[in-house]
Amino acid sequence: MLKGLFVTLKELIGKPVTVSYPEEKRPVRSRFKGRHTLKRYDNGLEKCIGCALCAAACPADAIFVESAENTDEERYSPGERYASTYEINFLRCIFCGFCEDACPTEAIVLGDTYELSYTDRATAIYPKELLLEPVPDGVETTPQQTPPGMFTRSVPEMKDPTD
Repeated sequence: MLKGLFVTLKELIGKPVTVSYPEEKRPVRSRFKGRHTLKRYDNGLEKCIGCALCAAACPADAIFVESAENTDEERYSPGERYASTYEINFLRCIFCGFCEDACPTEAIVLGDTYELSYTDRATAIYPKELLLEPVPDGVETTPQQTPPGMFTRSVPEMKDPTD
């Protein structure tokens, strides 16, 4: 019995193993997958081109993407299309990272933010405005007006196979 009491007293004097969470925040591991972020290019344009491959790869069906056409007067991304609606339901998301792997432009990245709390179901659905990273200082935000033909791709003409 004295041996058990000695072990208990020794643990009382020692350094605690736990962390006082709200006051102290431990750094996350390098492979941690937290809240999603939609990235931008250095010129302020969005990397997301609205292809919806992330939504197709999501096993929990937590991502909804609706695309629209870019114009020279209103340009959101350098491609022909952009994501007019981009929503992630964090009540469904399992933070697997398949959306990050499926994205061809590396537009969606799982960051290191782990503090996600909601008061109701509607606040758990993050729209595009909450997911987009902030615009760097001195850079114009989207939509941008661009000179005509600046981002159009020239498609090579197909040769007639009968020739």
